[in-house]
Amino acid sequence: MQEDKITRINVGGQATGIIGLKPILEQIAIEFKGRTEDEIKAELLNRLSKKNYISSRTRDLYGQAFLREYNKFVGEPFEDADDGGLEIKVLGVGCPRCEKLEQDLMAMMAELNIAAGLEHVRDPIEIASYGVMGSPALIINGEVKAVGSVPSKNKLKEWLIEATQR
Repeated sequence: MQEDKITRINVGGQATGIIGLKPILEQIAIEFKGRTEDEIKAELLNRLSKKNYISSRTRDLYGQAFLREYNKFVGEPFEDADDGGLEIKVLGVGCPRCEKLEQDLMAMMAELNIAAGLEHVRDPIEIASYGVMGSPALIINGEVKAVGSVPSKNKLKEWLIEATQR
């Protein structure tokens, strides 16, 4: 069920699972078009806190994260999460090549001592939302790096080093 699906987002530098994010983003995009960011953020917090525990202490961090996800969703400019880390996504339903890419990335991250959020997106509908036409696909900090192949470990190493220097 789409409304109970968990989506991982960055909240205060931590990858955090949020239940029901995408359907609520869809609703808010329609119902709150033309409203201020403060109104949108307040409504996102209101609706998402019904299925997700958000402490009063972290409410502002969640609000900023939800607003960032909303702006991504509607195609508005957004400020990247400033956690100093990398966001890496492997797109693929779980074939051996997808698994190899994920394992190679983990090995390179360990070798280079790089902290990063590594997510393996296996849901075909979510994969399609990235607009890639092959798997596995590799996305580093929102930039598509490879589609349809497993890059060499040297190439992965080069991309990871490059991404940490930005």
